[in-house]
Amino acid sequence: MTEAPQTGTPSTTMVDDSVSGHVGWRAARERELREPYGPLSPAALHWPTAKPQRLPGLPGEWWVAGGALYTQPAPGDTAVLTGEHVEPDGPTVIGVREGHGRILGTFVPEGRDTSGPADEREVAVEVVLRTGRYGVRPRDPRSATRAAFDGVPAFDYDPAWVLDVPVRWYEEPETVTVGGARPGLVHHVEVLGEVDVVVGGQAATLALTGTLTAPVVVFSDEADGVAPWRTLQVTTPDGADGADGAAEETAGEAAGLTEDESAGLVIATSDTLRLDLNRATNLPYAFTDFGTSAAPLAGNHLPVAVTAGEKAPR
Repeated sequence: MTEAPQTGTPSTTMVDDSVSGHVGWRAARERELREPYGPLSPAALHWPTAKPQRLPGLPGEWWVAGGALYTQPAPGDTAVLTGEHVEPDGPTVIGVREGHGRILGTFVPEGRDTSGPADEREVAVEVVLRTGRYGVRPRDPRSATRAAFDGVPAFDYDPAWVLDVPVRWYEEPETVTVGGARPGLVHHVEVLGEVDVVVGGQAATLALTGTLTAPVVVFSDEADGVAPWRTLQVTTPDGADGADGAAEETAGEAAGLTEDESAGLVIATSDTLRLDLNRATNLPYAFTDFGTSAAPLAGNHLPVAVTAGEKAPR
């Protein structure tokens, strides 16, 4: 197995601070995963057709017409879909952008105990558009996946996997088509730039996607026991505010930007980015069979075993 990259010998204090920070980050990540309608909640993924019909486990009839999704109550319904944009007597018309999704409404399945917080008993109905097809994905806070979740396995923190790398930002983002976690689906992602990575004596160039203020690297590698591909949020070497953070923060305030937007401004103007591979995470597709996550761009592969970050959760 290829050894982790060598990046010098950090002081004990620095390592202790990094480990402590990583432990806190992992705890926050676990809380995020456990959110009632988070990545563990999908219970199905249905693809309505032009014919109005019921979908398993959902109230009403569903169909696609004229580039939109429709639903309306059906005779024999034992549950009622409610929401700000749901027409009680139907039909309700829903539209979303390609590659995006929105929660249409919620319902309580027949026979479910109605005590406790709403977000622990109501099923949320998400509508997505993937490769020109509308999908309906119920998110159930009582899904089997969420109920059985006891944490994501992960490698121990290793400071050698914290890499500061040069970045080349493109003058204009380039749209590239990639595959997805489900057969037949494609995603159109914007490539913002690229970073050169040297790890274990092996060099690779990885494309940056996401947004200029929150770029990510979606990558695969040679490690055993990890998902086919993972994602990593990149930062500047000194965190979100970078070496010139004070100046950028002042500029952000003058421009009326929020704290997060100011931090993003630092990333988008930096010539060096930090890839802390200890924070490589699984995308939603790794947790259930109902994720549609975009695959990495061709070539976004590290030719070494990245024994850092999250392991495969199942």
